[in-house]
Amino acid sequence: MNPAKVVRKHVKALTDLPNIGRAMAEDLRRLGIDDPAQLKGRDPYALYSDLCIVSGQRQDPCILDTFISITRFMDGGEALPWWAYTTERKAATQQRLDH
Repeated sequence: MNPAKVVRKHVKALTDLPNIGRAMAEDLRRLGIDDPAQLKGRDPYALYSDLCIVSGQRQDPCILDTFISITRFMDGGEALPWWAYTTERKAATQQRLDH
Protein backbone atom coordinates (compact mmCIF):
# COMPACT_ATOMS: atom_id res chain seq x y z
CA MET A 1 0.00 0.00 0.00
CA ASN A 2 1.11 3.54 -0.62
CA PRO A 3 2.69 4.73 2.66
CA ALA A 4 0.67 7.96 2.55
CA LYS A 5 -2.54 5.89 2.71
CA VAL A 6 -1.56 3.58 5.57
CA VAL A 7 -3.61 3.87 8.74
CA ARG A 8 -1.87 1.94 11.51
CA LYS A 9 -5.08 0.87 13.27
CA HIS A 10 -6.39 -0.60 10.00
CA VAL A 11 -3.34 -2.76 9.30
CA LYS A 12 -4.72 -6.30 9.38
CA ALA A 13 -3.40 -7.90 6.18
CA LEU A 14 0.08 -7.87 4.66
CA THR A 15 -1.14 -5.64 1.83
CA ASP A 16 -2.21 -3.05 4.42
CA LEU A 17 1.48 -2.45 5.19
CA PRO A 18 3.39 0.42 3.60
CA ASN A 19 5.04 -0.53 0.29
CA ILE A 20 3.46 -3.99 0.16
CA GLY A 21 1.41 -5.15 -2.79
CA ARG A 22 0.30 -8.63 -3.77
CA ALA A 23 3.71 -9.81 -5.04
CA MET A 24 5.60 -8.69 -1.92
CA ALA A 25 2.87 -10.15 0.28
CA GLU A 26 3.43 -13.48 -1.48
CA ASP A 27 7.19 -13.20 -0.85
CA LEU A 28 6.47 -12.65 2.84
CA ARG A 29 4.20 -15.71 2.87
CA ARG A 30 7.05 -17.73 1.36
CA LEU A 31 8.97 -16.78 4.50
CA GLY A 32 6.15 -18.00 6.73
CA ILE A 33 4.81 -14.53 7.50
CA ASP A 34 1.03 -14.36 7.14
CA ASP A 35 0.22 -11.54 9.55
CA PRO A 36 1.78 -8.07 9.91
CA ALA A 37 2.28 -8.66 13.65
CA GLN A 38 4.81 -11.38 12.80
CA LEU A 39 7.16 -8.63 11.59
CA LYS A 40 7.55 -7.04 15.01
CA GLY A 41 11.14 -7.31 16.19
CA ARG A 42 12.29 -9.06 13.01
CA ASP A 43 15.66 -8.36 11.38
CA PRO A 44 15.05 -7.06 7.84
CA TYR A 45 18.52 -8.21 6.74
CA ALA A 46 17.74 -11.76 7.86
CA LEU A 47 14.39 -11.64 6.06
CA TYR A 48 16.14 -10.55 2.87
CA SER A 49 18.76 -13.29 3.20
CA ASP A 50 16.05 -15.88 3.82
CA LEU A 51 14.12 -14.73 0.74
CA CYS A 52 17.24 -15.03 -1.39
CA ILE A 53 17.71 -18.59 -0.12
CA VAL A 54 14.06 -19.60 -0.54
CA SER A 55 13.88 -18.14 -4.05
CA GLY A 56 17.25 -19.52 -5.09
CA GLN A 57 18.43 -16.15 -6.36
CA ARG A 58 19.74 -12.82 -5.13
CA GLN A 59 16.82 -10.43 -4.81
CA ASP A 60 16.89 -6.78 -5.82
CA PRO A 61 18.28 -4.69 -2.93
CA CYS A 62 15.12 -2.57 -3.05
CA ILE A 63 13.38 -5.53 -1.44
CA LEU A 64 15.69 -5.13 1.52
CA ASP A 65 14.70 -1.45 1.68
CA THR A 66 11.08 -2.59 1.73
CA PHE A 67 11.76 -5.09 4.51
CA ILE A 68 13.41 -2.33 6.54
CA SER A 69 10.38 -0.10 5.99
CA ILE A 70 7.85 -2.68 7.15
CA THR A 71 9.79 -3.96 10.14
CA ARG A 72 10.38 -0.39 11.33
CA PHE A 73 6.71 0.41 10.80
CA MET A 74 5.59 -2.62 12.79
CA ASP A 75 8.01 -1.61 15.56
CA GLY A 76 6.26 1.77 15.78
CA GLY A 77 8.01 3.84 13.12
CA GLU A 78 6.45 6.03 10.47
CA ALA A 79 4.98 4.70 7.25
CA LEU A 80 7.68 5.85 4.82
CA PRO A 81 8.35 4.96 1.19
CA TRP A 82 10.84 2.13 0.78
CA TRP A 83 13.41 4.43 -0.84
CA ALA A 84 13.67 6.39 2.40
CA TYR A 85 15.84 3.49 3.62
CA THR A 86 18.16 3.13 0.61
CA THR A 87 20.96 5.28 2.05
CA GLU A 88 20.80 3.41 5.36
CA ARG A 89 20.86 0.03 3.59
CA LYS A 90 23.84 1.01 1.46
CA ALA A 91 25.78 2.21 4.51
CA ALA A 92 24.92 -0.91 6.53
CA THR A 93 25.83 -3.19 3.64
CA GLN A 94 29.16 -1.42 3.18
CA GLN A 95 29.85 -1.63 6.90
CA ARG A 96 29.19 -5.40 6.82
CA LEU A 97 31.60 -5.76 3.90
CA ASP A 98 34.29 -3.76 5.70
CA HIS A 99 34.28 -6.15 8.66
